[in-house]
Amino acid sequence: MTISASSSPVRAVVLLSGGLDSATTLAIARSQRFDCYCLSVNYGQRHSSELAAAARVAQALGAREHRVLNLALGDFGGSALTDKSIDVPVDGVQPGIPVTYVPARNTIMLSLALAWAEVLGSRDIFVGVNAVDYSGYPDCRPEFIAAFETLGNLATKAGVEGAKLTIHAPLIDLSKAEIIRRGTDLGVDYGITISCYQANDVGEACGVCDSCRLRREGFSAAGLPDPTRYATVVS
Repeated sequence: MTISASSSPVRAVVLLSGGLDSATTLAIARSQRFDCYCLSVNYGQRHSSELAAAARVAQALGAREHRVLNLALGDFGGSALTDKSIDVPVDGVQPGIPVTYVPARNTIMLSLALAWAEVLGSRDIFVGVNAVDYSGYPDCRPEFIAAFETLGNLATKAGVEGAKLTIHAPLIDLSKAEIIRRGTDLGVDYGITISCYQANDVGEACGVCDSCRLRREGFSAAGLPDPTRYATVVS
């Protein structure tokens, strides 16, 4: 859905982590003339500095509102991102579902976005999932997004009364390089984003986790300088 220039702004909820993909997704939603309400979740992740990045991105890209919800998924554990007894992998991207998978994370976050969207009178939710560069996460697949859209239309008052919900996943078929080029064209400052799974308190990236590797390779493939601040020199 793209809104015509003569239309009044239409509200959309955008899930915003503070990383490269979600920043690009917000820029795409803004370019389509949506009035964007950004939702971040403090779920007990190691990389909590990403929440500060999310606030920077929301402001820089003109979000109408940015909210942070506190949700203690770390109480369950089960992921290297929420349980400090499980090490974040640093030896390169491996096949299969990695230990950085957070059980049901995208299902939970989309459910929260769905609740806020219904209150706002919004029928559009944007999420920055990507299934090309890194398809290990089951909740980043096109099948999952389609299924959640169906659920959202069945499970809400707005949906059963005929106001169709659309889940927008504009990055789902793009490579990391294509995402970076798209965001660059839309004016995204990737220097204010944080993608690292274990960034330190001042937002410096480790350079060796899967997310850092994919981000760095993406900038290289896009032929653009990597603006990431690393805690140590990365070759």
